[in-house]
Amino acid sequence: MFKRTHIASAVVMAFTCQFAFAQEETSNTPEKNANEMEVIQVSGIRGSLNKALDEKRASVQIVDAIVAEDIGKFPDNNVVEALQRVTGVQTTGRGAGEVSAVSIRGLTDVNTTINGRAIFTGAGRDVSLQDIPASLLSGVTVFKTRSADQIERGIAGAIDIKTHRPFNFDGEKVVLAARAIYADQPDKVDPNISALISNRWELDGAGEFGALFNISYSETNYRDDTMTAGAAFPFFTDKPAVGYSPYSRIPNNDSQGNLVWQAGLESGLPTSSGSTLNVDGVPTEYLLARDAIFGTSFTGERKRPAASVSLQWAPDETLEITAEGFYTGYENQSQNALWFSNTFENGNGFIETPTVFDGTNVVKEKQAIGAGGFQSGDSNSEKTDSYLYALGAQWQASDYLTINTELVYQESEFESDFFGMRFNRVAPGLDVDFNDNDGMPGIAFWDDPNTAVNEADMAAIENWNASTLYDNGGGNRGDALTFTFDAEYLIGGTYFDRVKFGGRYESRTAEEFTRTQESGIADTSLASLIEQLAAAGASGDGSGVVYQVNDYLDGRADAFDSFITADGGYLLNNANEIRGIYGLEAEDKYKTFDIEEDSYALYATTNFFLTEDISGEIGVRYVSYEQDMKFTAETGTNTNVFDTSAATADVSKVLPSFMLNWNITDDLVGRVAYTETLRMPNFADLNALQYWTDPLTEGAIYGEGTGGNPELKPTESTNYDLSLEWYFADTSSLYAAYFKREIEGLVVPGRKTVVREGNDGVTRPYVLSAPVNASNGELSGLELGLVYFPEELPDYLNGLGVQASFTLLDSSQDTPDFDEAGNIANYVESEMAGVSDESYSIVGIYERDSFDMRLSYVWRSEFYTGNEAAIFANPLQFWSRPEQSLDFQFSYNVNDDFVVTFDATNILDDVYQSYYGEGNDNLFNFSNAIYSRTFALGARYSF
Repeated sequence: MFKRTHIASAVVMAFTCQFAFAQEETSNTPEKNANEMEVIQVSGIRGSLNKALDEKRASVQIVDAIVAEDIGKFPDNNVVEALQRVTGVQTTGRGAGEVSAVSIRGLTDVNTTINGRAIFTGAGRDVSLQDIPASLLSGVTVFKTRSADQIERGIAGAIDIKTHRPFNFDGEKVVLAARAIYADQPDKVDPNISALISNRWELDGAGEFGALFNISYSETNYRDDTMTAGAAFPFFTDKPAVGYSPYSRIPNNDSQGNLVWQAGLESGLPTSSGSTLNVDGVPTEYLLARDAIFGTSFTGERKRPAASVSLQWAPDETLEITAEGFYTGYENQSQNALWFSNTFENGNGFIETPTVFDGTNVVKEKQAIGAGGFQSGDSNSEKTDSYLYALGAQWQASDYLTINTELVYQESEFESDFFGMRFNRVAPGLDVDFNDNDGMPGIAFWDDPNTAVNEADMAAIENWNASTLYDNGGGNRGDALTFTFDAEYLIGGTYFDRVKFGGRYESRTAEEFTRTQESGIADTSLASLIEQLAAAGASGDGSGVVYQVNDYLDGRADAFDSFITADGGYLLNNANEIRGIYGLEAEDKYKTFDIEEDSYALYATTNFFLTEDISGEIGVRYVSYEQDMKFTAETGTNTNVFDTSAATADVSKVLPSFMLNWNITDDLVGRVAYTETLRMPNFADLNALQYWTDPLTEGAIYGEGTGGNPELKPTESTNYDLSLEWYFADTSSLYAAYFKREIEGLVVPGRKTVVREGNDGVTRPYVLSAPVNASNGELSGLELGLVYFPEELPDYLNGLGVQASFTLLDSSQDTPDFDEAGNIANYVESEMAGVSDESYSIVGIYERDSFDMRLSYVWRSEFYTGNEAAIFANPLQFWSRPEQSLDFQFSYNVNDDFVVTFDATNILDDVYQSYYGEGNDNLFNFSNAIYSRTFALGARYSF
């Protein structure tokens, strides 16, 4: 049997193989490796928090950890939900039945690994944490500093996810778990099941062998409803410039060809009452009014199968061989039902009877006569299959030398098919209030009493005509072959005890594919389309093409209760018949980019001891990337390759690291760290292919263009960290950290205006947006954390505890404003995307012998999320209002082997809201969204 000895006297050679998600090597201290090699099994909330504190205290680096309360029972529905209670971690991106986005100390560039191995999905560099089933996990470690022996990517930090292995258990282990999860918006119950089987055997004369098989399967039905006030344009008042009509839209250029107003400014156009624009040389007052109002009901079903296999063989005390495989799958069938209405008079862009916010020129309420609009229904079918295989060995070569190697192969493929159809009409008129109730708009359509059909009824088939059909598809794939070598040699000196060195080589490919076509159908009512579908042999009588949304927004807006769109699932299932009606044929996908990337890294670290209580680690890492890129574009007016069809790139960098730890007392630990990290550009951002889109709203001046930039450089960060940790009781700790990130080469959207002919045959200006390294930034902050279980409480309060954290952030970056030629006109200082200035979490815990429970509250302040298309007059930036969530968990131990659970998420059932421009949530409110609450019952049986 392989004895897991202290790493200071054990040299190991690890050749492991597993499929996981995005990241790589993790830096391990002697104490940490020893813990990982022992049998680890904790029970209950207090036990899991105690284990997490032990890992934090033993690490050379600044880390936080989460440990599963018991095998098969991770504390939350997914990893992201668990991470939101970690000090310095913020989560966002709630939607489609889950929380999807994670940032560490305000930055979203997180490098994620499973069991220390880098992993990705499709042609990406990263993986979504929510794609990894929580039931497969034993723990998660968040690294906030970086050792030279860790992969260099991830400016925000690193997250390492640990799965189970057979040598983690004493012998045979079987765990069966199941949960039934009810979501209130779709009003459905979904299954979440998992099973773990593990055993280990003594082999006669051949050491010990272990095998573990872990599977998981989950389904999620979801529904998200939204309502949004659109972007703004300038309009004349009742006193327009000479030659223009009252309340008509102001053009970008006047009759003399001079620029009147520039779209896409960071702060937008001035909003003070009486503000003017120079039209034909005359200062002219203007109003800012929204061009549209729209909303969605997004529904779907998502399935996630996953499996992990781990085989371990220890032929003797010096060698352990591990072979692992990991599979994750993802299937998603979604229906997006969108309604969209212009809020000006159809054909001429007039606004009627505007009412402004007090003291401003921003329109709050208005009417529109003959307002054009459309309903869009689409289905998106998505599928991902990802595999990882690894083989490795841990070899104790001598009492002084440890060698670790690993060979990993992984491949991942994503594919999607999209079918969408618009219905359109011109409504008699409407009343709209862009901010009717604390950011929520209100709208009412007029009915024409001279018609037989109620034209205010958004669900009446008779009110709609068939319009454009969209038939698109795409996909991407990636693979990688990775080899790592690590060695550790014990020096045994007075000041330097050990040296660690090694390297990593990876050959990576990334490809992307697409297809796109569309076609219109003239003078065809929706009723006529239904008849044509039936005649063409589509399923049913053709009426299945209509999808109806009921209980829209759960009655939270002053708007209609139901509306209809096309049924995207019906479109996909009857694709050939529908294509025939629209004069289209099935298209094959074509490749848009093919990137090959070879990278290697070399590193060396050594630990040092200044005194018995002061120690640390110093290291250096050299990295090199070489890329060959090829790009292609379909022949057509909506795509082209700009400047180049092929490109190459070379990057090399030396990254030092330094960590100093001081055991000030037996219970007080201080840490100082200096590190450098970088972020390589996303493969999709390198794509030179450009896509052009004609204006969505009638009378709009600009079209939009998007593309990549093969000349992007890495983003680099210099990192400073200081922490103080007080372990004042066995299961209690108070800790604080100060940190600073100086970041160069941030990728932001660059913009310029291109005049070209669109798909509709109209020559107009298009605003092209493409990523550029045109910004630098700085992020600093303070984080506080507490885990506290009071002692000597009355018996009925014994087991009461609290886990709390608070993070204070200060971020800034130089955000460029671009002129129409694409040159940087000036810089505007703004906050970084995704960064809340303040966030905190409080978890109340009560644990007894037979049951435990926790109530978790998480809050974050408002934060910048990204930019609008640069073709409007409102502020460019999107901001989200403060977000909060309240979750509850309860488990009851029926006996030692059987546990039942109940949990609830999103209990507060808030409306999630965003707006244009910092501090403009009243004047420029944007989106409103409601998401499901969930309630789950579960059971777990182990033996």
